[in-house]
Amino acid sequence: MKVVLSFLFLLSVFFTVKAQQYKPVDNKSEVKFTIKNFGLNTSGTFNSLKGAISFNASDPAAASFNVTIDVNTINTGNDARDNHLRKDEYFDVEKFPVISFVSKNIQRDQDGYTVTGNLTIKGITKSISFPFTVQNQDSGLLFTGGFSIDRKDFGVGASSAVLGNTVNVSLKVYASKG
Repeated sequence: MKVVLSFLFLLSVFFTVKAQQYKPVDNKSEVKFTIKNFGLNTSGTFNSLKGAISFNASDPAAASFNVTIDVNTINTGNDARDNHLRKDEYFDVEKFPVISFVSKNIQRDQDGYTVTGNLTIKGITKSISFPFTVQNQDSGLLFTGGFSIDRKDFGVGASSAVLGNTVNVSLKVYASKG
């Protein structure tokens, strides 16, 4: 009996699938945001996505995300607006050059997965949760998801009659084995 139990234990250890390590590929990824400005949707993107992703679909509880974007790369298609957003009233890129997200928990749900983690913008950290999906793509993984935040919760901009508070963020993060 001990031999059988030992064999089963070794077999289970052998077949335990570990989370794969991935790195985000910036030029194949998109971090996009939309906010109301004068009643119109204004969109932009961030680049320079970096970090580490550990993921295994069969064990999402062991998965993790630790990623950053360079706030200096903000691009709304208007250089004057982008330069204004880099100033201390908004993102204060001199003091806070990156936005980061570090996951705390990942769970499978009926439509994919839900991640909960800490989002840090301008030195302020808040816990957020959002759904995402995963697809195999070009020897890597494509993570797709999105969430909404209140910009004032992170000290981005002052109260304004023309600028909305809700920022919608959509993510398409391609990660390759690394």
